[in-house]
Amino acid sequence: MLPIFVAFIYKEYEFVFPFFIVGVSTIFVSLILIHFCKRKSEMTLKLSMYLAVFLWLYFALIAAFPYFISGELSFLNAYFEAMSGLTTTGYSMFPDTGAIPYTINFWRGFTQWFGGLGIIFMVLSLMQVAGNDVTPLYQAEGRNERIFPSIRHTTKLMLVFYLCFTAVGIICFIIAGMPVFDSVFYTFTALSGGGFATSNNSIFQYDSFRIEVVAMVLMILGATNFNLHFMVFKGHIKEYFKDIETKVFLTVLIVSTLFLTILLLNNHVYGASIFENFRFALFQVVSAITTTGLQTSFPAQLHQGYYAIGTLVLTIIMIIGAGTGSTGGGIKWYRIGVMVKSIKIQILHLLKPSKAIVHAKYYHLKKHVITDKIMKNTLMFILIYLIVFVLSTMIVLIYYNDFSGVLFEIASAMGNVGLSDGLMTYQSPSITKIVYIIDFWIGRLEIWPVLIVIYSILRKFKKVGRTVEKEEKVEIKKLENK
Repeated sequence: MLPIFVAFIYKEYEFVFPFFIVGVSTIFVSLILIHFCKRKSEMTLKLSMYLAVFLWLYFALIAAFPYFISGELSFLNAYFEAMSGLTTTGYSMFPDTGAIPYTINFWRGFTQWFGGLGIIFMVLSLMQVAGNDVTPLYQAEGRNERIFPSIRHTTKLMLVFYLCFTAVGIICFIIAGMPVFDSVFYTFTALSGGGFATSNNSIFQYDSFRIEVVAMVLMILGATNFNLHFMVFKGHIKEYFKDIETKVFLTVLIVSTLFLTILLLNNHVYGASIFENFRFALFQVVSAITTTGLQTSFPAQLHQGYYAIGTLVLTIIMIIGAGTGSTGGGIKWYRIGVMVKSIKIQILHLLKPSKAIVHAKYYHLKKHVITDKIMKNTLMFILIYLIVFVLSTMIVLIYYNDFSGVLFEIASAMGNVGLSDGLMTYQSPSITKIVYIIDFWIGRLEIWPVLIVIYSILRKFKKVGRTVEKEEKVEIKKLENK
């Protein structure tokens, strides 16, 4: 119901009813569920994953209704906008984002801010949850690391960091020359790795390097593991730079920015100025690797200036994604680092005698040794991620005959980025919108919970099928005996 206050401030009274009725309805449904759904078992990891999978679908439904009831969007477009918001993706179904009312824009930004740390995470940080139920719920959204032994204390501290970054971001945007409402909105969308904008020109509507610097700092803060923030806060800066995630992030950032700067300069996309070409290359690389999706380069530049090689680089960066325990999506810096180390181990296995023991160490919050289990889990996740990526690409290619464009957009959708090549609009075919929604959802939940639920449902159907088949055989036998 928070947008109701915004509606009164900006005298957009027509939006009071949609948000009020959705708010009251949600409370009413919740009270019914509390009354009828009694606790029968402990919250296992499997049950938590079921909860995570369906809770994200349910929250997106709630978030979609204000768009739909107010008449701003059709139901499918409203659900697309809501899922894009909560999963911090940033694709929008509004044809002109510069004409969106303040109340609706606040809701767009707030859904991204709320979804940044994760729905279940926010619930755990704001509510008291009994005993052993906490750990499986915390793990269900792909989180395993914690600052304190207590998950409740961990979530509360991370929320404090998030709130502090939010307050500082708003102040810095105002100082940089951004209007107050826009400062709140872009802090919500930049820190959460969201990417929604108040203009079709995204953050480039201000054409201000100072504003872009503030946005990049917020994007990096949001995409960095919050455990690493705590490490820096405690004064362990060396450990921050030793961490495998930091090494992957800085390597990709520096190499990609230099490459794209040279490419843009060579093509005179932003004139002959090294600084201007560096400025645009840096912002797009930061936006891609933090899976935010704010843009200063648009389809015209992406097609003509970046060429296929430039958009491919951005596509790879979006697939790599952000840090674990952050607001970002993608495969994650940690897994990329472990994959590189695993490849090194396999090469050494081939070079050294068969009886030689080969192992690799890495630093991530503490010292680790890469075991077969870590390698298997990491490489399996990357493989499944790429399989889903390929399948989604094949489906969308049926409707769009633009291979590089579709690759770019699917990487953006699955990585919860939102950088657009201009393909996905409110006029796109419904099937492609559904594919994108599923990619947002799967990407945000890091695949495993969705696969576990699908597998369990299929197994249930198989069991039912076997039972029916068995009963039919018994009946046939009885008839034969007669």
